[in-house]
Parts: sequence; structure tokens; C-alpha cells
Amino acid sequence: MANITASMVKELRERTGLGMMDCKKALAEADGDMDKAIEDLRKASGLKAAKKASRVAAEGVVLTKVSEDGNYGVILEVNSETDFVARDDSFLGFADQALEQAYANKDADVAAILESGIEDARQALVQKIGENINLRRVERLSFDDANAGIVESYVHGSRIGVLIALKGGDESLARDVAMHIAAVNPMCIRAEDVPEDVLAKESEIYSAQARESGKPEEIIEKMISGRLRKFVAEVSLTEQAFVKDPDTKVGDLLKEAGADIVNFVRFEVGEGIEKEEVDFAEEVAAQANA
Repeated sequence: MANITASMVKELRERTGLGMMDCKKALAEADGDMDKAIEDLRKASGLKAAKKASRVAAEGVVLTKVSEDGNYGVILEVNSETDFVARDDSFLGFADQALEQAYANKDADVAAILESGIEDARQALVQKIGENINLRRVERLSFDDANAGIVESYVHGSRIGVLIALKGGDESLARDVAMHIAAVNPMCIRAEDVPEDVLAKESEIYSAQARESGKPEEIIEKMISGRLRKFVAEVSLTEQAFVKDPDTKVGDLLKEAGADIVNFVRFEVGEGIEKEEVDFAEEVAAQANA
């Protein structure tokens, strides 16, 4: 059996980024063959990634990148299992790598981005960190003509990101509106964009609440329509009070600048993912018993 030296372990660690014990074990099993040890670790990385794929990854980061001419931008979400890992340099490096691939490959979905060369890096990261790591979603906004409009972005604390496409106005206005969207989370751009099924559901709720009051039907109908108008104003971007100036609606702010919002995308880390509720005391007790 080959003599596994500290320098060999050090070299393998530097080439794979994995832990000392994993590297030492891989070298021993490969009888000192560095290339075979790397290949074995890559295989093990894939197995480990597959085993952890079912674990909930609801923490992570949202990243954006906009072209210098301001007519194209991309936003993506990369997930980890814990907030601690979401701050790890290796995880953030992988997230940056995914962002660059998403930016360069304008038509690529999540699967295509991973296949473009970062799936091996993802699996190696799972092996190194020991958590499930996912590239969850990606969206892009763009204008065919560089003078047709502005694409701008805003990221709040790496957890909420917004990509916005604006006709007219300038970068400062676009960023202000993106910041507003990050803070207030509108459902849609305009009042007429609120989905019919959402309006129907809200109307049903308000109707049940109003009829409990025992008031006459004509009063009840006015109560329902009034509450619906208020709801629509609250969820429609152009009807919302601008966060930096509550006396001004976002729609009025845009109109004053001769601008119009074309589209926006808002990502918040973990939204829509059902998180597993863990009782910390029970978890510690289970580990102690094991």
C-alpha cells in the first residue's frame, strides 16, 4: 500500500476543496493515485448530492446582474438548507458562478444552466458543505433596442431581489421603483391586472364578513365593493403609496417622469417553499439518544 503523505493530502484538498479526512481516505482507497482519488471523490459527491436532494433548502441568496447599456438583466435564486451556509464564501462563489452562466446564456433555464458546466461544482459543494444546494429559479428582462427602455435591479440584504423594465425615466427612477417593489411586494402592475380568480376569492370573503353585520343588502353590496377597491389599490403597484413619499402614488411618480413600467420580477429567498418545523429540544434529545 502506498504511503499517504501530508503533502499528498494537502494537494488533494487544494484541488478538490474537500475536508482532510475525506481526502486522506480517498487517497488510501486509491492506493496513492491522485487522479483516481479525484475521480472517486467526484463520484461520491454525486451520490451525496443525490441523497441530500430530498432535504428542504429554503435559505440562500438572490442575485441580479444588469448589462452596462441597461437593456438586459437577469435575476436568480440559489438555495441552501441553512442561513449559515448562505453566508459561506464557497456557497457565494458558486452562486456568483451560476449568475454568470445565467447572464451569458440568455435562453437557458435552470437545467440548462447547470448542464453548462456548474453541476459538477454544485455536487462538489454539496460534498464539501454537507447540505443540499439548489439553483432554484431564474428570470430575465430585456429590450431589443438599447434606447427602448431601462432594465434596473435592486437587492435588499441578498434575500430579496427585484428586476424591473421601464420605458422612459432614468436609472435613478427605475431603482427607486425597484426598491419600492422589494419593500411592498405588489401582486401586479395595474389595477386591471389583478386576476379574476383572486378578485372572486376576496369578494367571497368580504361578502361573508359583511353579511354577519346584519345590515341591509344594498349597504352590504357597498361594503363589499369598497373593500374590493381598497384591496386592488393595496396590491397594484401603480396604486400604491410610494415608500419614499407616501403622499405620492407610484403611478403618479411614473407619470410625472414620463415613464411607464413594462414588467417586474421579484424574488424572495424561500418564498413558496414549505419549511420543515423542527423542535430544537427534540432534535438535541434525538441526537443524544443516538
